[in-house]
Amino acid sequence: MRKLIALLSAAAAVAAALGGTSASAAPKAATPEDTGQGKLVWSSCNDATTPALQCAMLDVPVDYAAPHGRKIKIKVNRLPATAPKNKQQGPILLNPGGPGDSGLWMPAYISGQLPKDVASTYDWIGFDPRGTNGSDPHVICDAHYFDGLRPDYQVSQGTSKAWLTKAAGYAADCAADWSWLMPHMTTVDNARDMDSIRRALGAPKINFYGGSWGTSLGSTYGQLFPSHVRRMVLDSIVGPTISWYDHNILQDKEHQRRFDAFAAWTAKADSVYHLGTDAAAVEKAYQQVEADLRTNPVAAAPAPGKIGPAEFEDTFYGGGYNFLRWPRMATALSAYLTHHDTQPLSIAYNRYAAPGADDGAFPAYNAAQCTENAWPRDWEFWKKDQAKVNASAPFYAYNNMWYNAACMFWPYQGNQAGRMKITGKGLPPVLLFQATEDAATPYQGGLAMHDALPGSKLVVQNGGSFHEILFHGNACLDDTFTDYLRDGSLPKGTGRIAKTCAPEADPAPVYVTPSPALTAKTAATPLSPTDPEAVRGVLR
Repeated sequence: MRKLIALLSAAAAVAAALGGTSASAAPKAATPEDTGQGKLVWSSCNDATTPALQCAMLDVPVDYAAPHGRKIKIKVNRLPATAPKNKQQGPILLNPGGPGDSGLWMPAYISGQLPKDVASTYDWIGFDPRGTNGSDPHVICDAHYFDGLRPDYQVSQGTSKAWLTKAAGYAADCAADWSWLMPHMTTVDNARDMDSIRRALGAPKINFYGGSWGTSLGSTYGQLFPSHVRRMVLDSIVGPTISWYDHNILQDKEHQRRFDAFAAWTAKADSVYHLGTDAAAVEKAYQQVEADLRTNPVAAAPAPGKIGPAEFEDTFYGGGYNFLRWPRMATALSAYLTHHDTQPLSIAYNRYAAPGADDGAFPAYNAAQCTENAWPRDWEFWKKDQAKVNASAPFYAYNNMWYNAACMFWPYQGNQAGRMKITGKGLPPVLLFQATEDAATPYQGGLAMHDALPGSKLVVQNGGSFHEILFHGNACLDDTFTDYLRDGSLPKGTGRIAKTCAPEADPAPVYVTPSPALTAKTAATPLSPTDPEAVRGVLR
């Protein structure tokens, strides 16, 4: 009955394109030292590749204003320091972004990217944000929300009502089952969980590395608990003041630039892909395939369902995060148009876009973004405003709009005052990394974070486009990170940009020969975050 009432409310919301109830998302003042957290009881993670990895579950309060009230559990793992005690530098908490992405892969991977004399001095701590992955409970709203075929993203195709219904239904589904937790899944709540982890570890201070939304998480933690920060690294930065709605518009514009760059790269390789010798021809080829899929969707096997225009767009937008995908993307277009071969497209879809097991990240994404600041609640506003965006950035505008449309109906009205103000007061020097061509966290965010954090040092990769720019083999970037973790050394530059690094070279244009048929298990499993083609810390 409760879910039925919520879904009936959603139907009414679609009619009015307005949201539900109002709840303040204003950041709470810092709580006393007693946060009501439990204890960490470590046991082996039974990880064959990293036997030293230890796992635990940590009880934390749902609401930090009531620290001894209802509890949930956060899954935490640890790769302990192996250096002599007098050389150890304490725990470093790790977060890849999302919001809601698992950080359990990070201790083994990131420590493995560093010289042993540095890696051995830290306790590497990964965790699953509240409500996601291995934490308990694992929040699932509509487990089939991303199943194909999904409605066409383009409003010109008459699918707006279908998407409004889906988005409102998703928000209602979250409210029906998770009303007790949803208002407490903001960045502030997750930052307080980090301090509960610190307390449970018995550490007076923590170190931190975060990418993408993890930069918002880290800076929020630093604002709440500056005296608990020893060192902090933020990679691919969310601007500290911009609203999430406006941030998405910036993303649209930057994704268009990255798609234009992909088209230009493909055009230079016409002898390989035969899609035209100028970017406009390649973009026309992309549009031609999408138009054909509207009437002739192709099998998604081994993933279930078919690939229509929405699935097609999702297969390609990730090229804005990771240009190592470009050869496979160009191959998919070329095979479809020049050989009537859909297999490369199906393989690319399975690698990049097919929905896997629900990890709780999408509910966490909505719970953070929809609640942290006010969103427009009127569909007429969205329709007119997004049409302006689409006029100059059509590649991603409507895809991104519908991904975020649940915020139009979110039952917990966003904080009118906006996101927590970041001042950096009391923080040690923070090391910042930002690429100028990052589509997910645009360059302006790195500049704004540097301006907000006195004493911070900003390292810019001029022409770089990876989202999360460390650990791609760029010595200029990675060595700066290593030096800071080794002994706190920072770039010597005194201007707004303390250090500039060169970008990686574009990938070689090769026709990617289709691999053997993927198994059903592979289709249901996203790329590992450590795969070179993976997109880490997706901030849609």
